[in-house]
Amino acid sequence: MLMAHPAVLANLVEQYDTLRVLQAENGTEDVRKRMDDIAYTLCVSTGTRDIDAALVAARHRLPGTNVEDDSLLAS
Repeated sequence: MLMAHPAVLANLVEQYDTLRVLQAENGTEDVRKRMDDIAYTLCVSTGTRDIDAALVAARHRLPGTNVEDDSLLAS
């Protein structure tokens, strides 16, 4: 699957977070439509089907995440 560049993902996540605050403050139709557009773009860009999964996947790909898988380490 083709993945979006981390800089693009960072920009989308930032826009979505900003819009979420605006929606909480004054839920206008324009803000909701823009949130829907960004959510759709994040889902397509991350290969997910809902915004929560898309945000997790996008943040996982951002620089500095350094997620380590310890499932293979012996106890």
